[in-house]
Amino acid sequence: MTGLVPIGEFSLMTQLSVKTLRHYHDVGLLEPTSVDASSGYRFYDTDLVPTAQLIRRLRGLDMPVPDVRSVLAAPNDLERDALIGDHLARMEGALQQTRAAVSDLRVMLGPSTGAIEVEYRAVPETASIAITGQVAVSDVLPWWQEAARELRALARQTGVQVTGFLGGLYDPALYTDEVGQVTVFLPVAEPLDAGRVKALVLPASDLAVTVHRGSYAGIDRTYGALGSYVADRHEGRPGPIRENYLLTPDDTTDDSELRTEISWPVNASAEQAN
Repeated sequence: MTGLVPIGEFSLMTQLSVKTLRHYHDVGLLEPTSVDASSGYRFYDTDLVPTAQLIRRLRGLDMPVPDVRSVLAAPNDLERDALIGDHLARMEGALQQTRAAVSDLRVMLGPSTGAIEVEYRAVPETASIAITGQVAVSDVLPWWQEAARELRALARQTGVQVTGFLGGLYDPALYTDEVGQVTVFLPVAEPLDAGRVKALVLPASDLAVTVHRGSYAGIDRTYGALGSYVADRHEGRPGPIRENYLLTPDDTTDDSELRTEISWPVNASAEQAN
């Protein structure tokens, strides 16, 4: 132990407010060295200054209190650095999403790009391997990423012939109720079961198809344009929306190069009507 200082002086040393220091004491994140039994005054050893400064920086990076507690409790520098690295990676991912959202907003507020191009397509039955789950809309992207990588890894490990693009089926309830069934599939010549990966034959479908170019942050605009196109022609029918991933983040690091087909279910006579 070195010198004990009252909470006000410790606040000046660490640039953490008295209110914040009291909160950190209450949640067990940074406890004072001693508390006067009669007055309740808190006193801190100056040896706690580096710990307080670390907490201040981690909280400044929006690290949750339980995660900060884990960092402080790490048994060695390697584990501590790994915990901090994981948080920084999450921050970098969130930053990329923010940049994509800002870029998409600028496009949205700019001049109109005109009408979308729509192709009508009769898709035959498709043999595939697939992962299906009930997913909350807020969890779709990480769930999709994990499922897609698992399917591709299985295809590589087994040597099964891939016959088409990775795709997804999205129950409308995913958007109307914020939870719905999602299926990520990979067309293959000979489907197989392996763990949560199941053989699946996708039914034949009549679809109105357009291509979304760029990051997933702006995919709602393509959904809106395609859905409006179909609705204006009274062609739509119930069913999951199908996506085909022509170029994914695993294929390119440039979001502007991403290509996703959006396919809206339509009546079988829709193509002839157009």
